[in-house]
Amino acid sequence: MAEIEVRLPKMGESVTEATITNWLKNIGDKVAIDEPLVEVATDKVDNELPSEASGILSKRFFEKDQVAQVGDVIAILSTDEISTTKEVSPESIEPVKEIEIIEEKKNSPVVEFTAPPSISEIVALNSNSSGKFFSPLVRSIAKKENISQTELESIQGSGQDARVTKNDLLSYIANRGTSVISNNSTPTLTSSSNIGGHFLTNIKEPIVLPNPGDELIEMDRMRKMIADHMVMSAHIAPHVTSYVEADMTKIVEWRNKVKKSFMDKEGENITFTPILIEAVVKAIKDFPMVNVSISGTTIIKRKDINIGMATALPSGNLIVPVIKNADRLNLMGLTKAVNELANNARNNKLKPDDTQGGTYTITNVGSFGNVMGTPIINQPQVAILALGAIRKVPAVIETPQGDFIGIRHKMFLSHSYDHRVVDGALGGQFVRRVADYLEAFDENREV
Repeated sequence: MAEIEVRLPKMGESVTEATITNWLKNIGDKVAIDEPLVEVATDKVDNELPSEASGILSKRFFEKDQVAQVGDVIAILSTDEISTTKEVSPESIEPVKEIEIIEEKKNSPVVEFTAPPSISEIVALNSNSSGKFFSPLVRSIAKKENISQTELESIQGSGQDARVTKNDLLSYIANRGTSVISNNSTPTLTSSSNIGGHFLTNIKEPIVLPNPGDELIEMDRMRKMIADHMVMSAHIAPHVTSYVEADMTKIVEWRNKVKKSFMDKEGENITFTPILIEAVVKAIKDFPMVNVSISGTTIIKRKDINIGMATALPSGNLIVPVIKNADRLNLMGLTKAVNELANNARNNKLKPDDTQGGTYTITNVGSFGNVMGTPIINQPQVAILALGAIRKVPAVIETPQGDFIGIRHKMFLSHSYDHRVVDGALGGQFVRRVADYLEAFDENREV
């Protein structure tokens, strides 16, 4: 019987693993070439993978919510229709126990990989007095840190089925030997230590009980990842926010003048977003130290300017597609890139690489009618700019003939930055420079 291995394909330069979210074919189903076979999720992007061959699905090595590495065999297709039927015995489906894979730190210059153990190795690793499963990675770290089996089993895990993850173990090691100040249902702080330049604090979440009639809604996968990412960012980066008000009158009037001809010529809308990104890119060139990342006590000054733009999805979640090398694009190129990424995000057609590699992020809180906001930094970046709603307001207008009151289009810019590396002077000067570029916009500019 001829068998064809279906492997998890490479889906992006920095993508090393994916979660199986849904099988579109059952054991025994016929699969045509290029027919969708399985849905997978990488970081925040969901993808539908087509079959690269025709046959009958005879085996699946990963089930829903399990993580596979790029290159792993995830299924077997049989080309012998006679010997493979829909009535497949349970023994033919090879069981796979969930193993812990080191998750790639988004945009991190260092990526760790572990090879998945064999089934026999997994069974052996799982044989301990408490019945808890510990991955090879966790056991390796515990061995290096001289943590006994009993001590390892006492650690409260945050993974599935209370499994101890790498982060749980590292957090335990960092706070090993410290005493708890208090222990109740409210957030609790333990003694902290400065290890490797990081101020570590162990915070326990409150246990909240529902009241009669309350509705319980389980977070979906994307919301859980967003929550973890935001908590991590707020925890490690001391946030400071500076505000500047920009006069957008020239830009509003210019866009109103050219948007019809732009649509006729290019077949798409020109929004304020590419104009704002253009100003941000110019300011980054003037102040390159906002285009950095932190690794321990090392500052990584980015060569590329890759602008992430936070985009709201129909589900209510957020995703941040990235415009790569935005400094190399003119206004026309930025417009096309913004429209393409925004449309792909809303239609769930983003590729894994579309959300990777951002060095600076903007978020448009004005699209919801908000005047300003205090955005949380998108790690591992060190700054983020929130764009408020453009409003008509009375303003003092200075002229050589004297001052007078007039109607102007104004917008607040809210710049949040990591005070570990971006001081108030740099953070404030940067957002002021963005506003200066917006106010100096050439209203006679050709499209």
